[in-house]
Amino acid sequence: MVLDTGSDIVWLQCAPCKKCYSQADPVFDPRKSSSYAGIPCDAPICRRLDSPGCNSRKKTCLYQVSYGDGSFTTGDFSTETLTFRRTRVARVGVGCGHDNEGLFVGAAGLLGLGRGKLSFPSQTGRRFNRKFSYCLVDRSASAKPSSMVFGDKAVSRTARFTPLISNPRLDTFYYVELLGISVGGTRVPGITASLFKLDPTGSGGVIIDSGTSVTRLTRPAYVSLRDAFRVGAGNLKRAADFSLFDTCFDLSGKTEVKVPTVVLHFRGADVSLPASNYLIPVDTSGTFCFAFAGTMSGLSIIGNIQQQGFRVVYDLGGSRIGFAPRGCA
Repeated sequence: MVLDTGSDIVWLQCAPCKKCYSQADPVFDPRKSSSYAGIPCDAPICRRLDSPGCNSRKKTCLYQVSYGDGSFTTGDFSTETLTFRRTRVARVGVGCGHDNEGLFVGAAGLLGLGRGKLSFPSQTGRRFNRKFSYCLVDRSASAKPSSMVFGDKAVSRTARFTPLISNPRLDTFYYVELLGISVGGTRVPGITASLFKLDPTGSGGVIIDSGTSVTRLTRPAYVSLRDAFRVGAGNLKRAADFSLFDTCFDLSGKTEVKVPTVVLHFRGADVSLPASNYLIPVDTSGTFCFAFAGTMSGLSIIGNIQQQGFRVVYDLGGSRIGFAPRGCA
């Protein structure tokens, strides 16, 4: 399943499919499960859905979720027992998706890890003490597996923590305070905390999202960061833009290069990124791009390329998020 801290609902593709994308494993068939149960339309858990529906024939709960990239899933909202290795978690509210379309390819579904009421951590709060963490290995270069931990063991001793801030209007997202960014050991002058402020209407702010790959910064912050990086990397040969990246380099034939350091300054936690978290290969011929992008929306998103190699700790009881470098070991 896809781990997504930017959404709440846990769902699986389910037979019979009205429309399913291709996945690696067989599609789950609820008719063969004795622990699967539909949820009545008037049940409180059904009402917690953002847009609940009701199957008028069976009087059971329906769900639908759409994502920022246009993908969506819809089907029956049900309860089922989930087993992780040897740990069984009974009666988790899960979406049984009969119509799932978009960019999901391969995975059986999605494990919603957001802060909302129906996310996996919220539903299983007491069981795992509302703590979890993951470490994502570099997808282009690593043979080691990524890992996910639930419960008290999830909290790494070497993690530096930053407080979570809540947005009353959007309970799903993990908001943190980004105060500035340094390039090559110097604070970038154009990047101030005010560019990342969560305003009283609930817009703006910075979220940590495992389900977004490239970090998006509000446009003025991105332009300042990019310009500072270009100056610091002035010795490298430039290459053409690639997809959403406007700062690319031709590193063909080089075994190593020196690049400016990048540090994200969160309140209480300075996160120093390894070069592979911001200069990424985009082809096999030596083109690397600066893996940040601008966004016209006020919301900035710290994506999973920037999180690679860190154990990212979500401690909801303590209302904080931590970053432990070299956390995949």
